[in-house]
Formats: sequence, C-alpha cells, structure tokens
Amino acid sequence: MHNKLKVSVTALCVAITASQVAHGGLFAVDTGDTAGNYLAENGFFAAWYQDTHGRTLDLCLSKNLSSRVPSTPGAPSYMCSLLPNPGIFDDAQPLVFPTNFPDEAFWFTADAEIVDAASGIDLSYGSALEAAFGGDVPAPNDQISFARVRIRVDVPSIGTYTVTHPYGVEIFEVTAEDFDTDGDRAINMTRDIGIGVPLTYTGALAGDVGPFLRSVNGPYTETDPDTGAADTFIGDPNVLEPVTGSPFNTNYIRIEGPGGIDLSTDVFAISGKLSTVVRPTPAMVERATYSRSDDSQGIVSAQQDVFVSAPPPPGKADYLDANGDEVVMSEADSTGHWYGQSTLNPSVPATITVTADNSLAIASSTVTTVASPLVDHVVIQKAEYSLSSGTLTVHASSSDEMTIPTLSVHNSDGDLIAPLSGGVMKTLTTNITPIPPAAITVSSSNGGSDTEEVIILP
Repeated sequence: MHNKLKVSVTALCVAITASQVAHGGLFAVDTGDTAGNYLAENGFFAAWYQDTHGRTLDLCLSKNLSSRVPSTPGAPSYMCSLLPNPGIFDDAQPLVFPTNFPDEAFWFTADAEIVDAASGIDLSYGSALEAAFGGDVPAPNDQISFARVRIRVDVPSIGTYTVTHPYGVEIFEVTAEDFDTDGDRAINMTRDIGIGVPLTYTGALAGDVGPFLRSVNGPYTETDPDTGAADTFIGDPNVLEPVTGSPFNTNYIRIEGPGGIDLSTDVFAISGKLSTVVRPTPAMVERATYSRSDDSQGIVSAQQDVFVSAPPPPGKADYLDANGDEVVMSEADSTGHWYGQSTLNPSVPATITVTADNSLAIASSTVTTVASPLVDHVVIQKAEYSLSSGTLTVHASSSDEMTIPTLSVHNSDGDLIAPLSGGVMKTLTTNITPIPPAAITVSSSNGGSDTEEVIILP
C-alpha cells in the first residue's frame, strides 16, 4: 500500500455513486507556531490533523510496540507505520531530520485485503494520510502531505467491477487492454489528493480520507520506549479488526463483479496516534433554511430546518432557532450528520446558533458554538435553453410563500442575467445568444440559492 506519489488507474474508474461523493472528512490541520513554523522533531511536517468526528492524530513517529503481537528479530511490531529504508531511515537509530528520517510517514493508515482463490480475486485496499517528500528522500523545504485511497485487484475476467469501501464506491470497467493472461492488477487505482506546494499541508483536507477509521476494540495504550510516556492509538496495524468511522456507514470492503462475484471483509489494520493537543469540537452548518405559508383562514404553517456535521453520539448537538428557543438535534447512523426542526415562524433576516459538545467521547474536546444565517430554500424547477431561439427559460420558487422574496438568475461567473417575475412560482424567459450558460444560480433576497445545469434543447 505505502508506495508514494505514484498515481495510476489501470482500469477506468467510471463513477462514484451520487450518495457517496467526496465528502471532506478532515476538519483542521496544524498550522505551526505563530510564525507558521513547524518542529524539527516532526521533520517540519504538520504535527496533527483533526477529523470531523473530533479525533486528532499526531504524525506517528514513536516506536511504541504492540502488546497484542510480539515483535520478532528484524520485525518490530510498531504501533506506528514506521517503514525502515536502508540508507535513508534506520529504525534502530534515533530519528534525526533529515539524516535519519522516514521518507514516508503517516498520520493515519487503514489496510485490508480480500483473497479468494475460487473466484480469482486478490484485492488490496489502503487509505492513508501520508507525509512524504517531493523528491522522494528527506530534504528541507520539500515536505508534502496527501490523502490517499489505493485499490489494486487481480481479477479473473473482463467486465464491470464495483468496489465499496469506507470512503466511497468505485466502479471499474476492466477491458481486454487492462487484462493480461493472469489478470494481475487489472484494477490499479491510486488517488492522492493534497500534493502541492511544499510545507503547505491544507490540501489533504479536501481528500477522500476521513473521518479516521478506528478499531471497535480500541483505543489502545502503549508505552513509548524512548520517553516512557503512555501513548494512545486508534488501532493496531499488526492486527486485523472490525472498525467504525466510515462517513457512509460502510465499514467494510466489498467487491462485486461478473459471474456473481460478491466478496467482502470487515477487518482492517489501523494505525493512528491520538494527539494530546486540545481542540474544539468540529461543527459545520450544512444547511439552515426556513419555510412558511398561510391558508385561506390566515393560519400560518412554518418550520426551521437545520442540518449539521458534528461528532456522532456520544457527542451532542443542539441549536437556538431564530426565535431563541432550544432545539435538540438527532443523529441516526453514527456518521455525524445531525438534524433538527423548529415549527416557529421566524422574523427574517434571522440567525440560528448551533452548539456541539464531544466531551463524552474526547474529554479534552471543548464545546463549539457556530452561528449561521437562516435563509429560505430555493428550488429551480426548470432551466432550459433553446438553441434555435436563443431563449433561456427558468422556473423557480422560494420556501417563503408569505413574504415572497425577489429571485434573480446569475450565470456561472456570478453575473446577473435577470430577475424572475410572478408569484410563488416565478419564471424568466429571455434571449441569450449565441452561447448558452452551462449552469445558472437563482438567488433570493432572503438569502437562499439553488444552482442547476442548464438543459440544452434543439
């Protein structure tokens, strides 16, 4: 799994399911001291990353040994994924940057495999948050980090293969060109996100990795032989164990393919050292919208709907609605997606305030409060462009049917095309020639917006 920087896709990866697109499961990264400098003891890498479930992992460089798997001569059972490399890093000697430092190190790793002789499937899976060097060897001012997902599979035949893993779903079309006589690595995908300017570690935050998978049997505490300190780990890379933490609740690897192939595993080897740094509870407001209408008797029906990403239970989340009333939020499947609803009619413009608390899971985690504007929910029902007439037609509505807002259409660059007109359902028909917009955004004077690709008609 841990071969750095080689990005390849042998079999074409044609899709990720709509419900499991890239999700950004990392929340924050160490930005160094007040001057933006990093420590030599970490090779001048970021000391830690924090995920959206609140766990913060240090760059794992300590030599703690597993108490579950005995070491053997020449093969110590490290709790970190330390990779000796002759001439570059001798793990029997103290770490010194750059003269004796790993050319690959990790904040997090998760590895699994499926081997089935009967079907001819031999699958290896790895996800990692990795520290490396642009020039392959430790050197000052060449440090990079990235989030990696790697899937390699020997397959028995050509055809369509679907691999479900904790961070998504990949669909591979294996063709005769990919397939040799043995089917070796007909599927060979490595996706690294975050590689960029050296000493800049924020790019990995946009990767596919996160929240961090962790052993259901952990955490584990082991003693650092160099310092005598007790360190805590989210898993043991020397042991295959069931895990939790998938943002999609797919805490397994599954491959489906031609001829009824359907194989899976739910055990992984996990590495990650929990940090002692005190961090606030992650909390992000994904949506805060209201809707309201009244009937012929003037009876008002209203609701305020709030969606939040925050650590799952035993974490807690609630919000104060636009009227100042507390709403306790609910979380259904341990993926960290919370929802709450108030049925009070807001006075707009308005703000809701979310509070997230993860102290029951991580005692050092501090409570976070996040404010967000409460806006109407805008929906585009139609966005069509006729090539023959050069006419753009847009139908859109707002969830505020009492104080009906102004809705305006903008192109992909944010330039105003025109306002819509009408009542609850607003429309626009206008000439735009000769080039149609690829997409439009309808924005509301009450804060909401919706974006859709434009359907092109003859």
